[in-house]
Amino acid sequence: MQLDELDVRRAAMAYVAERAEAAGGVVSRAQLEGFSYAGEQLKLIDQSRGIRNPRQLTATISILSQPKGPYDDVETPDGLIRYAYRDGDPNGGDNRKLRRAAELGLPLLLLRGIAPGVFVPIPVYVVRDNPAERYVEIAVDESLRFLADAPPTEDRRAYVERLTKLRLHQPVFRAQVLAAYERTCSICRLKHVDLLDAAHILSDTAGGQPVVPNGLALCKIHHAAYDRDIIGIRPDYVVQVREDVLAEVDGPMLRHGLQDVHGWRLGLPKRIADLPDQDLLATRYAGFTTA
Repeated sequence: MQLDELDVRRAAMAYVAERAEAAGGVVSRAQLEGFSYAGEQLKLIDQSRGIRNPRQLTATISILSQPKGPYDDVETPDGLIRYAYRDGDPNGGDNRKLRRAAELGLPLLLLRGIAPGVFVPIPVYVVRDNPAERYVEIAVDESLRFLADAPPTEDRRAYVERLTKLRLHQPVFRAQVLAAYERTCSICRLKHVDLLDAAHILSDTAGGQPVVPNGLALCKIHHAAYDRDIIGIRPDYVVQVREDVLAEVDGPMLRHGLQDVHGWRLGLPKRIADLPDQDLLATRYAGFTTA
């Protein structure tokens, strides 16, 4: 049975978005395999390949991205993602359906693996097909379809870079940080995942990278307080509250939410590789002490 290509994708995107929102931005392989449409199972991930082409659809519905793995992708200088054809005929099998997604202008899911069986789902579009070099280029926003063949100006490159950071790098960063901290605020231990953020120790503008050692899992109030230098975190992982804030008199939120955390030690990831970088903390804390 041939299905409505666009309606299937809308349903699939809504399905994964709902589950990712409840789990800190990630979905499991079991959830991806459990999707159904019109009463029929329609898996969103292949068992053994890096591309999913259900027999009911004429175009690819998902591609797998495993950084440093067998399905690694490559980001181009202009912010697009280069995804290679599979071996074999460029007009046959999986390649035909991948190229068909470009022809029809259909969205598909990029599944960025962050742990075995755990993926960050990101809606993307095939914006350029290069059969001679055997790859397609993927964009994280539909608007980039119209910019793919535009002259490579600095303004265009900056726009694409900002979108890619917002739609790809930040969701992956958040998912990785929240997973490292077991979906718990590192200061107050709040576990409501929809109230948790991945905070940068050093911001993008200060040269910080979207990697776990440059991140902290913080609830929204402590994230905002950290960004505004109301609280600081020493390189020995001890929380400090700004002196003028400690001296204020207000309601219970100020007292329990901010003042009481002065002197607390951060809850830390279990893996040594995920610990917040102490040099980055020292740099950021130096800014806090002069704020």
